This record gives sequence, structure tokens and C-alpha cells, in this order.
Amino acid sequence: MFKHRHPYEPFIKSDTKKLIVGTLPPPRFTTGDLLEKDVDFCYGSYYNSLWLFIDKIHNLNLRYDNSELAVVQRKNFLIQHKIGICDVVESCEREKIDASDLGMINVELRDIIGYLKKYPAIETLLFTGGNSKNGPEYFFRKHLKAYNLKLEQVSKETPRIHQFIIPSEAWESNKKERLVKTVSLTSSSGAANISIGSNPLYKQLKASNSDFTTFDFRVLQYREFL
Repeated sequence: MFKHRHPYEPFIKSDTKKLIVGTLPPPRFTTGDLLEKDVDFCYGSYYNSLWLFIDKIHNLNLRYDNSELAVVQRKNFLIQHKIGICDVVESCEREKIDASDLGMINVELRDIIGYLKKYPAIETLLFTGGNSKNGPEYFFRKHLKAYNLKLEQVSKETPRIHQFIIPSEAWESNKKERLVKTVSLTSSSGAANISIGSNPLYKQLKASNSDFTTFDFRVLQYREFL
């Protein structure tokens, strides 16, 4: 049984307003066996396109390698745009050593609500995936139950938007209740291409422009929130 621990601490600053929430990077980031084009940072997998989307949206000209400069570029972007990263899974066990969310068992979750209390500037959680089993929204819903909280739907259109309230009693006596929004973005992994292909909006855009791709679709979606 492989013990898959998250290799990175949450990246959050005092003025962070948005928090990207995923699950775990591939096991090779835990073991240190990175590929040549992997970046040793959150979402640094060569096969995960999150930073490609961000690069395209903001014209960052990012490096994609194991260099320290590649890491610094990404941290500088996050700091400048008041975005943080705190994946919801701290660790899990795997019978098969791969990056499948469904393959995670005995999952230990991070205390996202605890981080929200510690960093009160955070207004929005951006899930890199939806409510399918072992996805970030799925685990976050389980996490909320431990605090007797739940998500309320704001919009059922893709990307789905919810909100929840952290009650005043969860804070010091002089704090007011706090509203936090969540956005379930289409996963940045290649496995999501199949679900995108059946999306009505994607079909419409593809019909009007045969060159329109699943990459373009996610850039269009992510642009609004990142």
C-alpha cells in the first residue's frame, strides 16, 4: 500500500482572496521523481493544464521545467493576483500508484474551514473539479458536515456556483457571520475532456468554430475567475 502525502504546504497570504482547491498532485511529486517538464510546485504536473490556462489568459510566458525560476514565476503570479492554493486532501493510501482520484482510500482531509478562519480575506474557493466521487467539491462537502455547514446552490450552470455561511459563533465574539462562495471549475486534467465534449455550450461553440478545442473551452471558463 502506497502512502500518498501532499508534498506542498498550503500557499496562502494574509491578503489572499481566492483559494484554488484540488485533491493531490500525482505520486511522483511525493516521491520526488519528477519529469523533465514538471514544475516542483502545486499543479506542476506536465499533464495538468492549470498553469497552461493561466499562462494563456495572462500572457505570462512561464517556464515548464524543474527550475527554481519556474516556481518563483508561479508564486509571484499568485501573490500579485491575491490567489492561494490549498488542496483539500492531506494524504491517502493507494493500492495502485497512480494519480486517479477514485483510487484514493483512507483519505485524510485538510481543515479548509480552519484556514478560512485564519485568513479572513478569502472570499472564494475555486474547486478544480466537481462533485464526482473523490473530487475536491465532493471532499469539501464532507468536510463541511464536520462543522454542521452545507453548500447552498447559487447557479447550476457550468461552472456551478454555491455559497455557505461561517456563523458568527465560529469566530471571536466580535466577528460577524461570513459568506464564502465556491466555484466548481471543469477539471484541468486531460480526463475531463470527455465530459467537456458533451457540454451543450462546448457543442455550440464547436459548431460555430471547428477549430475550437477543449483547451479553449477551459480557458474561456477559467478567465472569469483567474
